[in-house]
Amino acid sequence: MSEIVQEVYLGLGANLGDRRKNIEQAVSYLEKEGTVVAVSSLHETEPWGITDQPLFLNAALHLRTRLSADELLQRIFDIERNLKRERLIINGPRTIDIDILLYGDAIIDHPGLQVPHPGMHDRVTVLLPLIEIASDVVHPVLQKTVAELLEEVQ
Repeated sequence: MSEIVQEVYLGLGANLGDRRKNIEQAVSYLEKEGTVVAVSSLHETEPWGITDQPLFLNAALHLRTRLSADELLQRIFDIERNLKRERLIINGPRTIDIDILLYGDAIIDHPGLQVPHPGMHDRVTVLLPLIEIASDVVHPVLQKTVAELLEEVQ
């Protein structure tokens, strides 16, 4: 664990089981990994990628944590397993999905972890909840705010 506190933004989504409860439980687990600063409202959205599946509930979460990006990713995998996520089909239905959207202003590109999240800038399902809690946060690669990114895709 690092001495440096990182400002992290996560995307949460669920389209199987009790979607609201799954997201609420994920937030509860994430509270153990740092300080939850803000959580957006829930947004019901169409699935992305594979469209023949139930609608999603999506949210965004701002977390302050001392965990490294890799440590946080491992904790996220643990949370997803606890909430019965099965990784059967990429972009398929799931009880919970937690993505690291932004980790401070870090740019990370290695197997298993890409930050900023490579698809966040063109997905309304990610940007709509994120704008509620991070409208002025700047994407470290594109050098645009979340508000600017959402404007471009709507």
